[in-house]
Amino acid sequence: MTAPVVVTEDAPAKLNLYLHVLGRRPDGYHELDSLVAFADVADTVSVRPAEGLSLTIDGPFAPALAGEPASDNLVTRAARLLGESVGRPDPAVAITLTKRLPVASGIGGGSADAAATLRALARLWELGADHPSLLPVAARLGADVPVCLSGKPAYFGGVGDIVDPAPPLPPCAVVLVNPGIPLSTPAVFRVRSGPFSAAARLGEDATPRDAAAFAGLLSSRHNDLTAPALSLAPEIGDVLEALASTEGCLLARLSGSGATCFALYADPALAGAAAEKLASAHLGWWVVPGRLLA
Repeated sequence: MTAPVVVTEDAPAKLNLYLHVLGRRPDGYHELDSLVAFADVADTVSVRPAEGLSLTIDGPFAPALAGEPASDNLVTRAARLLGESVGRPDPAVAITLTKRLPVASGIGGGSADAAATLRALARLWELGADHPSLLPVAARLGADVPVCLSGKPAYFGGVGDIVDPAPPLPPCAVVLVNPGIPLSTPAVFRVRSGPFSAAARLGEDATPRDAAAFAGLLSSRHNDLTAPALSLAPEIGDVLEALASTEGCLLARLSGSGATCFALYADPALAGAAAEKLASAHLGWWVVPGRLLA
């Protein structure tokens, strides 16, 4: 008996290494400029042929999605939209989402899950990684989904409609920390005030040679959502202070709208030691070491 085909894709955590808010459009959306990278800390999406469309969610953060109808999950919506686009209006697939990333945490978990679903279905249905339906469907699902579709370092601009390749990034270890507080991105933008920032791409001639040089470049940039996120979740300040105090920390910063923060390290051993120290000192925090994906 032939085993059923199962296709699995990782949905890596998305980190905004810097995030500048450039202005607000007449429709209320904000123009952004950000350098996005991905960590090897990920959810997992598996798809297989079935009698109809279904979604099973497991993993440590599955309970956070328990009250959400399956039809509202971005993973299910991704399957339906892609199916409609390629002549499969009733996609017959069973999807399993293993949820390891915190929900509403500023690291693109839902968007990464949707993008992983699109990649997995493209493989299952033999569409090809460059199928013309993938990017338009990703854009319909949310601003972060197109950049998550490639899973590669990129500049993220406009309202998510501008995604340009980033220069090669040096090897970097990372520690991700979330204090256990979900934050709504619209809520953070609503309380944001003050002036707007300028775009700050690194430039083609500014390819950093190592993690320390990279952190130096990033230190002259910032995350414009830090202050509004702090006003809603002051615990973010404790996380940033704790990360900055660890040995070997090159940069500590909030990712996206939070509340997940990250720190960069030159050495994976230093990142591992920092994560161990933080996890033991703050039992309620989600603390995970990893590395940036090239």
